[in-house]
Amino acid sequence: MSRASLNKGGVAVSPNRHRGWVVTFAGMGINLCLGVLYSWSVFAKALVNQFGWTKTASSWPYTVAIIVFALVMVPAGRLTDKWGPRRVATLGGVFAGTGMVLAGFTQNLGILVISFGILLGTGMGLGYAAPTPAAVKWFGPHKRGLIAGLVVAGFGLASVYIAPLTNYLINAYGLERAFWVEGLIFLVAIILLARFVIFPPKDYEAAQLPAAGKQKAAADKREYDWQEMLKTPVFYLIWITYVLGAAAGLMIIGHLAKIAEIQAGIAYGFIFVATLAVFNAGGRVVSGWLGDVIGRTNTLFLVLVVQALNMFVFQHYIWSTTLFVGVIVAGYCYGSLLALFPSITYEYFGTKNAGINYGIVFTAWGVGGVVGPIIAGKVADITGAYGHAYFIAATLCAAGAILTRLMRAPKAAPAVKTSAVPAK
Repeated sequence: MSRASLNKGGVAVSPNRHRGWVVTFAGMGINLCLGVLYSWSVFAKALVNQFGWTKTASSWPYTVAIIVFALVMVPAGRLTDKWGPRRVATLGGVFAGTGMVLAGFTQNLGILVISFGILLGTGMGLGYAAPTPAAVKWFGPHKRGLIAGLVVAGFGLASVYIAPLTNYLINAYGLERAFWVEGLIFLVAIILLARFVIFPPKDYEAAQLPAAGKQKAAADKREYDWQEMLKTPVFYLIWITYVLGAAAGLMIIGHLAKIAEIQAGIAYGFIFVATLAVFNAGGRVVSGWLGDVIGRTNTLFLVLVVQALNMFVFQHYIWSTTLFVGVIVAGYCYGSLLALFPSITYEYFGTKNAGINYGIVFTAWGVGGVVGPIIAGKVADITGAYGHAYFIAATLCAAGAILTRLMRAPKAAPAVKTSAVPAK
C-alpha cells in the first residue's frame, strides 16, 4: 500500500497515479467558473442597448480584465511554484467572486473597470495559473498537450452555460442581479474545487513514454528558470506568435453578440457565444492531443493558417448558417492556442518552473487581448461594421503562422551555475 508523502506545497499526498485525473478535472471545473470572461459580450450588449454605452466604452472592463489577468499570471505562477496550487486557486476564487458581486452595484464605467476589470482579472490570473502546472506534473511528456488541453478547456467551455444564464438573468432580474448571482456561485465553487488541486509528492515519478519516444523524453528533462528562458531566442518567437493569434481570437469573442446583431441581424447572439465556447473548448482538447501526436509547432501552424483564411472571409458570413460556420472555426482555432502554447512552453523549458515560465509567456495573451477588442470596437464605432478588423486579424494570423516555422527547441541545457567563492 502506497504511503503519503509531502509535495512541494507541503501537502501530504498519496502517490496514486489516478490522482492526476482528479486534479485535471478539478482544474477544469475552476476554469468553468473563470471563463465568465468569454461571456462579456452578453453583458456588453446590455450596457450598450440598455444604458447607452458606446461599443468602445463597453470594451474597457473586458480589456482591463484581460490585462490584469495576464499580468497577474506572472506572480501567480511564481506563487504556485512556491506555495502550491491549492492556496493560489483558493485566493483566485475569493478575488473572482468578490469582483463579480461588486460589479452588480453600479453601471459606472470606472467602478466596473475596478470590479470586473481589476478584481475579477486578478482572480482569473490566480485561479488560471494554478491548475495546469499541477495537472501536467502528474503525467508524462507524451500526455502533456492532452492534459493541458483538458484543464484549460473549462475556461473555453464556460460560455456554453454562462452566456445563456447571463442572458436569462439580465432579462428576468436585471444586469445587477446577474452579476451578484454568478459572483456568489463562482466564489463557492472555486474554493471547493481548489481543495483537489495539488502537486504530486516530491518523489513521484510519472508514467514514462513508450520506448520509441525516450529520446524526446530526455530532451524534456531540461529545466530552465525564467531568467534562462528569457535568454533563448525561441522564447520571443513564442511570445510574438501568441500575441498575433490571441488578438485575432479575442477580437471576435469580445464582440460576438454585437457582431451577430450588426452583421446578420440576429438578436439571439448569446447562442453564437455558446457555440463558440463549445468549439473553443474542443480546440483545446483536440489540438492539445494532436500536438502530442504530430508535434506542437506543426499543429500551431495549421491552426493559424486556418484562422487566417477564416478571418479573410468572415465579413461575408451574413446569414445565420454561414456565421455559425465562421464562429465554429474561430472558436476551435482560438481555443487551440490555449493548449498549444503552455505545452510548447513545458516542452522547451521543462515543468520544474512551469508556473512562472508560462506566466511570463501568457503575458502575450494579455497584449493580444488589448489589441484585438480595442481595434474591433474602434472599427465598429467608426464604420458601423467589423470588416476592416477581420482583415487585420487575418494578417496577424498569417504572420504568426510564418513565425511557427522558425521555432526550435533550445539546443543545449542551461549552463550549471557555479559558486562565486573560489575553492580552497
